[in-house]
Amino acid sequence: MAIDAIRQNKLRSTLTLLGISIGVFSVIGVMTAIRTLESSVQSGLNVFAANTFVIQKYPSIQIGRRDKKIRNRKNIDYDQYKKLKERAKLPVLVSVSEGSSIRNVKYKDISVKNYVSLLGGDEGSIRMYKTFISDGRNIAPDDVRYARNVCVLGMDVVDRLFPFEDPLSKKIQIEGLNYYVIGITERQGEAFGQSQDNYIAIPITNYLQKFSNKWTTLSINVEAASEKDYDKTREEVIGIMRTIRKVKAGGDNDFELETNDEMIETFSGFTGGIKLFALSVSIIALVVAGIGIMNIMLVSVTERIKEIGIRKAIGATKQDILTQFLMEAVFLSEFGGIVGIVMGISAGNLVSFIFKIPAVIPIDWAIIGLAVCSLIGIGFGIYPAWKAAQLDPIESLRFE
Repeated sequence: MAIDAIRQNKLRSTLTLLGISIGVFSVIGVMTAIRTLESSVQSGLNVFAANTFVIQKYPSIQIGRRDKKIRNRKNIDYDQYKKLKERAKLPVLVSVSEGSSIRNVKYKDISVKNYVSLLGGDEGSIRMYKTFISDGRNIAPDDVRYARNVCVLGMDVVDRLFPFEDPLSKKIQIEGLNYYVIGITERQGEAFGQSQDNYIAIPITNYLQKFSNKWTTLSINVEAASEKDYDKTREEVIGIMRTIRKVKAGGDNDFELETNDEMIETFSGFTGGIKLFALSVSIIALVVAGIGIMNIMLVSVTERIKEIGIRKAIGATKQDILTQFLMEAVFLSEFGGIVGIVMGISAGNLVSFIFKIPAVIPIDWAIIGLAVCSLIGIGFGIYPAWKAAQLDPIESLRFE
């Protein structure tokens, strides 16, 4: 009977459903989009190997305008890296890297038209970024020492420059300079819609000689021997870096120390604010929709006073009338909630399409959405239902 009553007033019911749907859509859509991004954070931000951290001038993730104090920090240069590598005793690996984007990459008559990441590194850089040499060899210490014109290619560059040839020992041109291919790395795929294989790695000394500028600042990658030694290694490296960079006792570090966990935590803090904002807006929208349900149900009670009188006259109890009108309000809320959830999940997963990451269906938020819709239906439908149940059958039959 409740469903039949909703069907008889299609326009009014549709407008009420729309209010609920928009409220649920807003929160489910945002939560789905954030959950989709968070599901890929582990693979997207989890860029460093286990038990490793990175020392750099700027934070990897920073919300808002960069602080002047951070901008004024001294660059991390190659001399600082060498001193840290010489003095640090606990790390099993101290590596260095820096990168930029280039366009002029050629092999014979073939050229890469899109931007390619040019990475300066040493023998440990490939390992720090969780990839391996699939063919050829890695950058060697002598390549770094003598700043040799050699390079290691990511698979995207191999696919474009050498679709039918073995790239090893071939000569390519980077910004008009000749480099010999000594190795190829394993294919890593995409993260956040961006390829992780579109790069060329060259010795860091060669990079600093030919591609650096006054803004170039290095990243120093450090790997601890084990998880047990991780904290001690961090403390040792921080102390040495403070000494090298002449940081005053008691002063803040003038460099950033980044780990996978810290980057994920920073990202989660940013998304947490978005979640709170979306939830606040959605609560307002749902309250407004609930008021609309109450208004519609009060109108429905007024229109059906004679029907209520007839039902009571033939034996319907107050509980029967209360249940009927309360179920109408709950059905309206649930139907609107289901539509909102479907729309929200569909819209939220546009993020997965844009960034080419796996889609997510937030079952927990869908259940929460339905539960909230039930509460709204009951909360805002109880008064109209109670009012209908309290009507006197004699007076209701006389109502015109």
